[in-house]
Amino acid sequence: MLWQEEGTTPSEEQISALTSTMHDWLDPVTTQPWAQAGLVLAAFLVLAKIVDLIFRGIFRVMTRKAEGKDKVADERLLRLLRGPLQLSVVLIGIGVGLRLLEFSASANMLTLRALLTIALFAWASAIFRATGLLLRSASRNPNRFKAIQDPTFPLFNNLAKLMLFGLFVYLAIQVWGWDATGWLASAGVAGLALGFAAQDTLSNLFAGVFILADRPYRVGDIISLDTGERGRVSFIGLRSTRLMTQDDVEVTIPNSVMGGAKIVNESGGPKTYERVKIPVGTAYGSDIDQVMEAIREVGEGLDNQFVCRNPPPRPRFVAFGASSLDFLLMVWVRDPAMRDEVASQALIALYKRFDELNIEIPFAKRDLYIKEWPSPPPAS
Repeated sequence: MLWQEEGTTPSEEQISALTSTMHDWLDPVTTQPWAQAGLVLAAFLVLAKIVDLIFRGIFRVMTRKAEGKDKVADERLLRLLRGPLQLSVVLIGIGVGLRLLEFSASANMLTLRALLTIALFAWASAIFRATGLLLRSASRNPNRFKAIQDPTFPLFNNLAKLMLFGLFVYLAIQVWGWDATGWLASAGVAGLALGFAAQDTLSNLFAGVFILADRPYRVGDIISLDTGERGRVSFIGLRSTRLMTQDDVEVTIPNSVMGGAKIVNESGGPKTYERVKIPVGTAYGSDIDQVMEAIREVGEGLDNQFVCRNPPPRPRFVAFGASSLDFLLMVWVRDPAMRDEVASQALIALYKRFDELNIEIPFAKRDLYIKEWPSPPPAS
């Protein structure tokens, strides 16, 4: 790099040429080096103000369609970036002015490194805050940025800042001409050891990010797992998903399990309607037409608050059972969470209606046949 070599490099030649050109421009005004440096600094202060005005104008044109919270975020982002931009222009002016004073090569090198370090820290501070601001703004737009939501904001915010910190440390090392090979090797070994130590945690973490990005289910959905769990999703975190079951018991399932499970989202699809099949049996010899009509009446009499009228309730004769004629009452519930409540109401109504119509509901019976009575014991 240009500050690592004592000899003259092409970059050094360019700087020397710029210094000579600045002398030619300023010599007619004054030949005093300090006066020339002061004029250069004043010119760059004016240039910094001009650059700031241009930057503000371009930024406002690019973000003029923003409204509400987005506009507030854009204004804060503008304020964050203006300071480092103006400071960078002023530091360039200081660097050029100091070159006019014709210090020694070592002093010029030290000055250049110090100015670059100041600019680096100014930009690092601004970019750190701007990154958090942009990620927070993205988390408020889950339809556009599916992976970045309130639960995942801390993850992405910390990862982004960690990566930026590593980048700025590496740039600072390069600015001062140090060897970064050992630092990079140590960081790689530490990262590998951390990955092995937190394998399960990272598995749940990445699965949580993919769940939030892919959205196989959302908070409030009724889901069923192939392992038998069923309930309403109450929380989706980075480590686990929580289900509130019908028993009002909260079940916590690791996201690594959720990521590999077969999930039935009963609230998914274009509508939240769900068809419920309620089985019922009658004795052989029952009037099938009468049974079908009774089932239809019960379906149509269910509470409209829970049961849809379109599609209408439907009775179905499905099979000749071992000891009964098997029927189904099929109704569509408005909310999958009401499935058990609707089934309970339907079974109660079916029992009462069958009792009114003297329709027998078969149940298990055992008939005992005695071939002959045992002989009485002989008289003593």
